[in-house]
Amino acid sequence: MFSLRGKIAMVAGANGILGPVFSDALAAAGADVIVADTVPPERLAEEITQRHGVRTRAIGIDLRDAAGTRAAIDGIEAGFGPIDVFHGNAASKGASLEAFFAEDEAYDPAVWREIVSVNLDGLFFAATAAGRHMAARGSGSVVLTTSIYGLMAPDQRIYEGAEYLGRPIRSPAVYSASKAGVVGLVRHLAALWGGRNVRVNAIAPGGVGSGQNGVFHQNYSRRVPMGRMARPEEMVGALVFLASDASSYITGQTIAVDGGLSCW
Repeated sequence: MFSLRGKIAMVAGANGILGPVFSDALAAAGADVIVADTVPPERLAEEITQRHGVRTRAIGIDLRDAAGTRAAIDGIEAGFGPIDVFHGNAASKGASLEAFFAEDEAYDPAVWREIVSVNLDGLFFAATAAGRHMAARGSGSVVLTTSIYGLMAPDQRIYEGAEYLGRPIRSPAVYSASKAGVVGLVRHLAALWGGRNVRVNAIAPGGVGSGQNGVFHQNYSRRVPMGRMARPEEMVGALVFLASDASSYITGQTIAVDGGLSCW
């Protein structure tokens, strides 16, 4: 039920923290994998082929360009094969971490639009570009990555003394709003395509260790029933489940992979 053998999966947002482990997990389940990001993940594609013996392709794609996104996905469908699983994993902190982490009361509108253009707009255009092919065939699975902060507000106390890559951090409203938008998008597309056997779901990762300082790890872990942050590889089981026939009667849902954070 969990096998993806014979299927083609595309990961948009294959670079970064979770993209490589998501891409590898789909290949480990048997899928041929297209890995896509603004910089083509060519080395990742080579490594996946070597490890799992599946077909891979690395492509460059900028989800802010709706027409370019549609053209790229149409090209994959025509040249590599029909996309059975589309995973929209792309997200952005923008060009400046300082601007991204700015206080909400003085947030730059241009930075807000820059983040939303990827986190929400980009996922919409990519999901619909892939989903329309799936709907025409009568099968497929779309899985989008949201965040636990798309389901609940961040506890600002977690960020007292917290740093990321050596600089103070916080979780801005644009992140919560864009990720909450993904949850709504999933429900809309699930209702739109459900009658054509296209399922649309999301995974909402909790905090993953990725360069935060010890203070943040300690503060965050105190808020989690399991008492720790997640490891990247702990996110992949939910993706494979939602991509595969094991979830054949599940659509419109967001699965929190958060160590229990959202149950408090």
